Amino acid sequence: MSTIATAKAPRLRADAVRNRERILAAARESFVLHGLDAPLDEIARRAGVGNATLYRHFPDRKTLLLHVLLHVKQQLVDRAEAAMAAEDDPFETLSALVLSAARERVGGLCPLIAGSLDREDPRLLESQRQMREITERVIARAHASGQLRGDVGAGDLLIAIGRLTLPLPGTCGGSEDMALRHLQIFLDGLRTPARSVLPGSARHFEDLEDELR
Repeated sequence: MSTIATAKAPRLRADAVRNRERILAAARESFVLHGLDAPLDEIARRAGVGNATLYRHFPDRKTLLLHVLLHVKQQLVDRAEAAMAAEDDPFETLSALVLSAARERVGGLCPLIAGSLDREDPRLLESQRQMREITERVIARAHASGQLRGDVGAGDLLIAIGRLTLPLPGTCGGSEDMALRHLQIFLDGLRTPARSVLPGSARHFEDLEDELR
């Protein structure tokens, strides 16, 4: 199991680990629902901990934002690796990665955080490297199996996940069931044999990186 680089810290007690994970989950939901200005005391209340506990783990909002993003990406990497180890069907592994991203609220979270953090932070760079590596491995296996249409790249996958899990305006975060439903329709469209010719060319990670520069 890979581990995204974070600052070295003493090993936490089991109850402290649970509190930390509850805070991260609550912060993820609050940021998706209410934006980056979501009150930290409301995040603590949602997590079932006191304000002091929240600040003991995350001394300020920016630190909390960073660790929410790192945690979400680590969850996706770990689940994808577990799916690759346990699942013989490469397309089912691909589906598991896509649907896991929806459950982690990636579409609503990443656009909020992207402009608030230092893109050159080594921890973010390492998390991006691991996410890129596991996604490319999953897609390569699906292509090699002949189940994933050849004109789809990793960039196409990430763009679609982001768009299809983006909360609709006025929906207070949107419905997870709706996102999963639309992603399943999308996944069905990725299978071979292809039923149409896609306009343009496949998008890859390099294309996305060039556009973000």
